[in-house]
Amino acid sequence: MITREDIQSFLDRLDGGSLTVREIEPNLWVARKSDEAEVVIHYAPPVVILRVRVMELPGSEPRRGELFRQLLEFNARELVHGSYGLEGDHVVLTDTLELENLDYNEFEASFDSVTLALASHLSALAPYRER
Repeated sequence: MITREDIQSFLDRLDGGSLTVREIEPNLWVARKSDEAEVVIHYAPPVVILRVRVMELPGSEPRRGELFRQLLEFNARELVHGSYGLEGDHVVLTDTLELENLDYNEFEASFDSVTLALASHLSALAPYRER
């Protein structure tokens, strides 16, 4: 099984080491490229969770319904790893990986998929942002 030290090593290797990574508490890291969203990585055996807070939910119910439809369409059509979901009043993009047989390539693919999906979906999600 992959250890916490393995996850730290994976994070150090991402993007040729050009990623800014800081451990904010034991087993919880924040990773960021220069101008992109922060990805939170949580080592929680038997899984590791990658999570990005995307945006706050719109205040009006009709706008929320439109946003939910858009997120479900992204989940169905465009996401290879992970899915959009809700955490309180925020939209999040998450992926969960089992530690038992995890290797660096799978971890990197998940991280890249999450960050690429967010970058490619931001323009479609922008109309739903209220701030």
